[in-house]
Formats: sequence, structure tokens, C-alpha cells
Amino acid sequence: MIEILNPTQVARARETGALVADVLQSLRERATVGTNLLQIDSWAKEMILGAGATSCYVDYAPSFGRGPFGHYICTSVNDGVLHGLPHDRALADGDLLSLDLAVILGGVAADSAISFVVGDSRPPESLALIATTERALATAIATAGPGVKLGDVSAAIGEVLRAAGYSVNTDFGGHGIGTTMHQDPHVPNDGRAGRGYKLRPGLMLALEPWVMVDTDELVTDDDGWTLRSATGCRTAHSEHTVVVTEDGVDVLTLPSTR
Repeated sequence: MIEILNPTQVARARETGALVADVLQSLRERATVGTNLLQIDSWAKEMILGAGATSCYVDYAPSFGRGPFGHYICTSVNDGVLHGLPHDRALADGDLLSLDLAVILGGVAADSAISFVVGDSRPPESLALIATTERALATAIATAGPGVKLGDVSAAIGEVLRAAGYSVNTDFGGHGIGTTMHQDPHVPNDGRAGRGYKLRPGLMLALEPWVMVDTDELVTDDDGWTLRSATGCRTAHSEHTVVVTEDGVDVLTLPSTR
């Protein structure tokens, strides 16, 4: 079922989105060389519960994971791209870290992901990956709006990713979001323009381009959750929650200016 939120729910979603964005921004600032992934999870827990919000991940047990997830944030490093299960690992200089966070506040969810390089190293390949996902996300946001077909959004993402030389996996992508984290419609990261569901005001979507350097194949880690590139190459992931309005879309998970 595709959920259309009412104005009161959209107002609550703005608050949820602001919380998600600010938690991710804080974690990005605190994650340095030597930081343990379990420490990041602990910080996320503290901020989520302190805000009176509920994690979408702790009890999450979908068919594709070895659930329940049991943690408050996804921490994917280097060849890990999605659903990274926090574990006892200290970050090293030059690691590419992706953080994916979803919470519910006031009965409405928001979901966002960021990728960045830890420390002083700036590997060009990693920076190119991150920049491409961010550019694809910005293009998807600029494309979406009332009356736009879902295939237009997917095609816009895929065009940016493929133009940068990356192949595209469509098994996992964006999704509807509202009173629960994962809803219809599925938003693949490639598609055919002019096809699919017509976007309506009140629809919330989590748009999330992700890429891997030299493959579109995933493998599941022994932890039963973390999805990694099949070749061991580096990966990146960017995501925002948006709501369709009468004249476009609003991004709900932009970080506040500090």
C-alpha cells in the first residue's frame, strides 16, 4: 500500500527528518581515526532515545537479514555498502564510512544516509564514488514532483551513475516511507522514464543512490546483514527523505547550519 500523509503527519515528518539529519551530522563530526563502530552505535542510541524517538532498526527483522538487527545505526565500511552491522572495528585513516539512520518521532519515520572518508587521507576513487552518489541524489530530488512518474526519478538516478562509469544494482534502492520505515513504492536506482506510479502531494520517499567501483553484484557478510561488493571494491551511499508538495519536493533530512 502507498501511504499519503496528511498535513499534520508531514509537519511531524519535518521534525523527524531534522533529528535524523542532526544525528548524522554529529556522528560525522565525532567519527575519527580510532573510533570504534560500536561507539558510533552507542552515540546514535544516546541521541535517539534522548530525543524521545524510536529506532527503526533495533527490532527490524526482514527476510533479507539475520534479524533482529539489534543496533541503532548501519555502519558500512569500504567494501560494505548497505545494512552494515556495527561491530568491534576501529576506523583507520582513509576508511570510507557510510552511515544509514532511520527513526520514528511523533509517529512518522525519516531515513537518511551519508558517506565520507575518515581521517586526513583523501583517496580520489573514494571521493569520486561519494560525489557521484550525492550528484545522483540531487538529480533525483530535482526531478521529483507532483505528477512526475516514478520511472522518471529512477531513470534520472541511473543516468548519473552510469555516466560516471558505474554499473547499477536495482535489487536495493529507495522506497516509500511514512508511519513505517519501508513502504511501497520501491524506487530502483535505474529505470525507464515515463513509467510507473505518478507522484502525489503528501507522498514521502527515501531516495538512495549507491554504487560500487567495479561491480553491480553484492555478497552478504557472515554477520547475516552487511552487504558488500562482490569484488571487495569500495562503495558509497547517499540518501534523503523527501515529501512531495503541491509544487515540487521538500528535503526533510538536510542538516541544520551550525
